[in-house]
Amino acid sequence: MYLIKNVHIYAPEDLGVKDVLIGGGEILQVADHLPADPAYEITILDGSDKVMLPGLIDAHVHILGGGGEGGARSRTPEIMLTDITLGGVTTVVGCLGTDGCTRTMTNLLAKAKGLEEEGISTYVYTGSYQVPVRTLTGSIMDDVILLEKVVGTGEIAISDHRSSQPTREEFARIVADTRVGGILSGKAGLVNIHMGDGAEKLAFLRYVLENTQIPPTNMLPTHINRSRTLMEDGIDYVRSLGGYIDLTTSSDPDFLEPDEVKASTGLKMALEAGVPEEHVTFSSDGQGSLPVFYPDGTLKGLGVGKVTSLYREMRDAVLTDGVELSQALRAVTANPAALLKLPRKGRIAQAVDADLVLADRKNLAIDIVMAKGVVMVSGGQAVRKGTFEG
Repeated sequence: MYLIKNVHIYAPEDLGVKDVLIGGGEILQVADHLPADPAYEITILDGSDKVMLPGLIDAHVHILGGGGEGGARSRTPEIMLTDITLGGVTTVVGCLGTDGCTRTMTNLLAKAKGLEEEGISTYVYTGSYQVPVRTLTGSIMDDVILLEKVVGTGEIAISDHRSSQPTREEFARIVADTRVGGILSGKAGLVNIHMGDGAEKLAFLRYVLENTQIPPTNMLPTHINRSRTLMEDGIDYVRSLGGYIDLTTSSDPDFLEPDEVKASTGLKMALEAGVPEEHVTFSSDGQGSLPVFYPDGTLKGLGVGKVTSLYREMRDAVLTDGVELSQALRAVTANPAALLKLPRKGRIAQAVDADLVLADRKNLAIDIVMAKGVVMVSGGQAVRKGTFEG
């Protein structure tokens, strides 16, 4: 058990200074003053110079690796546990990407189970960029209902030269099947949508909301900040139709494309434009390839996405862009938890999972990361490593 004393809690809302008791993998109590019960073996941590944040949720991670746009040698490697935990992330949703051939759903599920055994919480989407969607059971709906870790479909690519160029009706059917699978299983039924830089922008999502009874909570378009024009269309999509948008954090801030918007800046843009703070999320695209193409579509170069960028952009939103900490935190905690229907994740409260981050009060540098009550990072260094990390 752990008793963390005198820590300023952002749950993500500002709760002020409290004590927090942790045991059995969950938060047992949050109160003004909690004594250490001598009947139990309790480790007491002084949080007086710290803030406590919920463990981050990354809803778009290529845990198997991704890429391949430059041939087999350009396939990015599988993620390791500390690639995740050092960035304060305690829950990930794994997905396939461009390559649904050499990266498969069976591999994805096995990797997710392995990461769970190593200490974090994991879920997956069924499918990849391609339409018709490749599934394990032969059906999107069956995958969502029957496979415990499957919470939705994705990432489905639209408005991109690497997509299968589905019709609007085909796309609507994917969203409909995913939604019904979610209803029947009590899961999110969320479709994670890769947005390319095509001229259609969010037209497919608008079609679904304007021509069906499906609510916006079943669709999460990502990479919205890949260009200013797409960012502006995403803001309008939220304001006019009540949709949700996801900003990708893995872009290198020092090498942004001319029209690209940094995720932290994109959050500020959205909030200033009147987008409700509950309708914006961040995800890292971690371990996916970050390809750059010439105008004729040939590959120019590749980078690798980092899960640690999720915390960096949340922190930059606060320290550089002037967003309130509680607002910036929502994008990586409570908001994805709500969309993914994970009631025990994304917040600090009694009877939820003890996924949390202790960070320096002034500069928000990570000190301690706990996943389900187990210390994964201490003093900013990994103390629990994955099976093949030494």
